[in-house]
Amino acid sequence: MYKVKQAIIMAAGVGSRMRPVTLEVPKPLVKVNGQRMIDSVICGLHKNGIYDIYIVVGYLKEQFKKLQQEYTGIKLIDNPYYNSCNNISSLYVARDHLEETMILDGDQIIYNPAILRPEFEYSGYNSVWTEKSTDEWLQEVENGVVKNCSRTGGKKGWQLYSISRWTLEDGQKLKKHLEREFEIKKNCQIYWDDVPMFCYRDEYQLGIFEMDKKDVIEIDSFAELIKIDKHYEMYMEKTLL
Repeated sequence: MYKVKQAIIMAAGVGSRMRPVTLEVPKPLVKVNGQRMIDSVICGLHKNGIYDIYIVVGYLKEQFKKLQQEYTGIKLIDNPYYNSCNNISSLYVARDHLEETMILDGDQIIYNPAILRPEFEYSGYNSVWTEKSTDEWLQEVENGVVKNCSRTGGKKGWQLYSISRWTLEDGQKLKKHLEREFEIKKNCQIYWDDVPMFCYRDEYQLGIFEMDKKDVIEIDSFAELIKIDKHYEMYMEKTLL
């Protein structure tokens, strides 16, 4: 078994699908039922003994400084490419911290901190089994090892979530591959997950960390936010006025 020693939280994006809320507040700092989304991530990491936390910031980055006063072990990494590149740029600027690391998005709500347990067997992603059809990334797994992944989804597979763990060796490879894609190939419009899942698939033996769908919620749009927190209906009312 391997063990996570540090974490990287991705929080640089503009969050355009969450407008108008994100016009003044970066998406990870948006409150859902009274709590900022990123609070559930940081608290979940702390409950699992992970205090060495890097947060990659970009859009409205000054607002994240308050987290350094509120929590132990927070370090901010500036992503100057956030507005022109996809999220490969965020992991690229944090590439010196990929060994024995957990990588998470800051715009999700962790309901079950156990899904952030630091012990793991293979590098790879938290995943949920789905029988139903989905358009999310879907993995085919045999004997605990990922054999294939579909970007366009499907049904009866393991849906990939934005929580992943990386061994020392795989973290070193991931750094090298990020540098090759971002610096040499100028491939800056892909997701960072494309690098291990598709660009260099044969160089990794990835597994999954099983969890239930109810353990975490990823809020991708303003409509989804309203479903979870009716308080935001007031923004719709203001728009109608």
